[in-house]
Amino acid sequence: MRIALLLLPLPLLISMACQENETIPGSKPPIVPIKTEYTFGSTPSWQDEFDYSGKPDPTKWGYDLGGKGWGNNELQNYTNNLDNSFVKEGILTIKAIKEASGTNAYSSARLVTKGKGDFLYGKFEIRAKLPSGVGTWPAIWMLASQSAYGNQYWPDNGELDIMEHVGYDQSKVHANVHTKAFNHSIQTNKGNNRMVDAASTDFHVYSCEWKPDIITFAIDGQTYFSFKKEATYGWQEWPFDKPFHLLLNIAIGGNWGGAKGVDNTIFPQSMEIDYVRVYPLIEKK
Repeated sequence: MRIALLLLPLPLLISMACQENETIPGSKPPIVPIKTEYTFGSTPSWQDEFDYSGKPDPTKWGYDLGGKGWGNNELQNYTNNLDNSFVKEGILTIKAIKEASGTNAYSSARLVTKGKGDFLYGKFEIRAKLPSGVGTWPAIWMLASQSAYGNQYWPDNGELDIMEHVGYDQSKVHANVHTKAFNHSIQTNKGNNRMVDAASTDFHVYSCEWKPDIITFAIDGQTYFSFKKEATYGWQEWPFDKPFHLLLNIAIGGNWGGAKGVDNTIFPQSMEIDYVRVYPLIEKK
């Protein structure tokens, strides 16, 4: 039979080969994987509108406390004092003050939702007005709520910077992603920046859309940075499949914020937050 086939004309052999690849009548077509698509709910699953007065709602916010530099040689002491973080007239204010605090020369606050708001995926919207002045380093960001990967909490378990700003570069706002493979300490971090001329005089909406396969960052609804999960990525590149929590703070000085010193004539300086809203991830049908 093999010899007979070899003696057949070439066009006939091609025709037979093509027929063998055609779907046999009555057989099922091959299964093609359907890519899951996502959207977000229209109603927040977690939020703080700051429609009260006094200390930040203790059912939603806790504090990181202390003044040992926070891994960046920062100069502030974080407190839970009412002077450093308070809610009034619908606004949360985080205030950095030039004053003796602990063993440091500045006081500030770093609010966290850990244990009170831990999120796996979602859309995060924070409407904020930023401080200004050389030496300030405000941030709206996220960290892993547990240590699930590697030998170090950071950077192995990831960081999402929804908004970072340094006062010596007043009109530039940054978004960054940090992982074991991609982080600033080895000069491989992934990120971008955008010019926002009125960052310290007007409120703007800083947002992050976190999906299982891509994370995007926007200001006032305009996307300016996306980080996509590639097929080759492991936890070293993509630890973003575990719960994270939100952080709001103003640092003073430090490796980045203090790269051009600290202007002591600018204090006090505040970051004002109008609202924080988290919308749940939904699979499209």
